[in-house]
Amino acid sequence: MITLNKKLLLASNSPRRKQLLEQMGFEFEVIKIQTDESHSGLNASEVAGFLAHKKAEAFGNLPDDTLLICADTVVVVQDQVLGKPENLTEAVGMLKTLSGSFHEVYTSLCVRTRSTTQVETDVARVKFASLSEEMIQYYIQNCQPFDKAGAYGIQEWIGMVGIERIEGSFYTIMGLPTHRLFPMLQPYIISY
Repeated sequence: MITLNKKLLLASNSPRRKQLLEQMGFEFEVIKIQTDESHSGLNASEVAGFLAHKKAEAFGNLPDDTLLICADTVVVVQDQVLGKPENLTEAVGMLKTLSGSFHEVYTSLCVRTRSTTQVETDVARVKFASLSEEMIQYYIQNCQPFDKAGAYGIQEWIGMVGIERIEGSFYTIMGLPTHRLFPMLQPYIISY
């Protein structure tokens, strides 16, 4: 395990972020932060960073010995932000919108201590093949993608059979750009 000079908190409900941070070699505690995720008036490319920072600020005061990681992922197609679908109809609509076209996935990280706040955003482009109605229904029924931006997880069945091209980091699309997070945590590493 990698040893830090601070206690590490991950503010996320995402099992994928938890898994990736564990695979990076860090010990941490998972916490939940509830925030309003409204973001009107922002450019689509700014939404993930705004929300990651908003989550970090919602934690309140951090102890001196604590390091907080917050993240947010949004899927953007034709300047429209696709968040998490609220129901089956929204999930089907999102996947139909993504079918046969490119879209961008923005994942932002906010790493915060008592005295510093750092926000970084990474973007990846994804190209879906044309998805049939049957493929969309099969995926939704079997994978229940209601906790995922854009109604899909790249690591799941739809990613395996439906994604033709990726420009950028696979992990950014999964929701934790590990190649951007590691340098943000490096100043706090004591030993490997």
